[in-house]
Amino acid sequence: MKSEEVAHYLQNNPQFFEQHADLIATMVVPHPHSGRTISITERQMLALRDKNRQLEGKMGELLQFGEENDEISQKMHRLAVGMIAACSFQSVLHTLNFHLRDDFEIPHVAVRLWHRPSGSDELPQFADVSEKLQTFAEALTQPYCGSTAGFEFSSWFGEASPPIRSQALIAMRDGGGTIGMIALGSEDAERFYSQMGTIYLERLGEMASAALARVLR
Repeated sequence: MKSEEVAHYLQNNPQFFEQHADLIATMVVPHPHSGRTISITERQMLALRDKNRQLEGKMGELLQFGEENDEISQKMHRLAVGMIAACSFQSVLHTLNFHLRDDFEIPHVAVRLWHRPSGSDELPQFADVSEKLQTFAEALTQPYCGSTAGFEFSSWFGEASPPIRSQALIAMRDGGGTIGMIALGSEDAERFYSQMGTIYLERLGEMASAALARVLR
């Protein structure tokens, strides 16, 4: 018989070892980590220990992810409270920049808004943005994360632009229409990467959109 046939037979006839219980005590199999042989019972114990170690490793990863998410949630809460309390355009910008740089440790933050109110001509947040970039922002269904290569957005960071290696671009919307964009930059090429989760970046965009739209009205 082929080994596959034996395995198939044993899977479909679990009563086999009940009828031949003494066989379990006498059968030996190779040890998974050495050349000696061991009993089937000992081999099962080793398999269960290996499985237990794997489960402990996965549990440790889940606990770590949970702790990291809790920490991020607390930071997002502090940012949300600050944005709600801010009652002017400058205070909203200050709150946004302060929390992103000091709490989230994002070294470079830039904001651009499409429609400038009267008296704001000198503010960099209302500097002209090309139609191409506005179209790009309009088409974003979720934040873009990745390299700065081929993007004009890196120029928004001014003199800090050359060393920036990764960025996150978040479209801001009010009532369905795009009103601007937030650009986050880092010298670390792996800080913002294409496969990273964007749920917190999306929430950041929603909070900033609501706060800025409120004070600009």
